[in-house]
Amino acid sequence: MVGDWRDDRIGTALNGTNPTVLRRLDAGFAVIGDVQFLPGYSVLLVDEPEVQRLSELPRSKRLAFLADMDRLGEAVERACRRLDPEFRRVNLEILGNTDGFLHAHVWPRFEWERPDLVSRPVWWYPVENWRDPACALGPKHDALREAIGRELDALGELTAGPADAG
Repeated sequence: MVGDWRDDRIGTALNGTNPTVLRRLDAGFAVIGDVQFLPGYSVLLVDEPEVQRLSELPRSKRLAFLADMDRLGEAVERACRRLDPEFRRVNLEILGNTDGFLHAHVWPRFEWERPDLVSRPVWWYPVENWRDPACALGPKHDALREAIGRELDALGELTAGPADAG
């Protein structure tokens, strides 16, 4: 493959070469974020690269995407609560201002965050946090990746209906 997987996040998720993919969900891919200054940051990528807005999906797929966002948010919440006693909450966002494809951000928030940032949107964090190699996704996040993946699996089992069983 020519180029970097970051140049085609959805295409590489579809072909199995995106290293951030946690799980394939009903309407997209749960991925762990490239930056982890808030450990557990994850993103839901739609599985159709040409889709830019939620409103472009048929209603059933739109609802599936929102259900996937809920599932990823709860998985991040459960994993982060278990791994960090200072976990506060999860923020869910569909923005689309930078990347031209539908995606949803799942940001865990913590009591240990700076007082001037803890009650603000994560986008107020200094640009250094986004570029600091110490905050980059890496092997030190493997346990967190596994924990979120396990929670996604457990939540998938809880939502599977009778027709999905067996």
